[in-house]
Amino acid sequence: MSDLPGKLKYIQYEHGLEERYLPAIRSLIAGDLSEPYSIYVYRYFLCQWGHLCFMALDPADASLIGVIICKLEVHASHSPPTLRGYIAHGIATALVEKAIEAMAQRKADEIVLETEETNVPAMRLYERLGFLRSKKLHRYYLNGNSAYRLVLLLKSINPDALVEDSDE
Repeated sequence: MSDLPGKLKYIQYEHGLEERYLPAIRSLIAGDLSEPYSIYVYRYFLCQWGHLCFMALDPADASLIGVIICKLEVHASHSPPTLRGYIAHGIATALVEKAIEAMAQRKADEIVLETEETNVPAMRLYERLGFLRSKKLHRYYLNGNSAYRLVLLLKSINPDALVEDSDE
């Protein structure tokens, strides 16, 4: 399996792939989540921001090996408002890099995500890609575990204008 990532086929999610891949996406992600996402959460991300979501497929049978689900929206807590990308869930460096590149091409100012503080491999992956811990979210997940909000700044932002919102 160690040489598999170089052989994986990376594709951008498209709406026509929902019937084939949505059950596999849910199954794959559910194994890593502290709390379950409903089908509506997946559709919310995939229908509106499918162009920012990427899948890693096994070229032998086109089965799903990894996925990253993201969104890109205006974030009004900064002055002026910024275009913020958000990584809802992702697996593997190559998928995260593809999502970052897609959001940067669409003029994102920053990208944020939350990860469980005990998920050391994820923290290392994101920090290796340049994400910084911006906030600790105590008891963030339903299981009572805390999380860190990580931010990757793609454009410089006036630090005096940062007002972190607490309703996300």
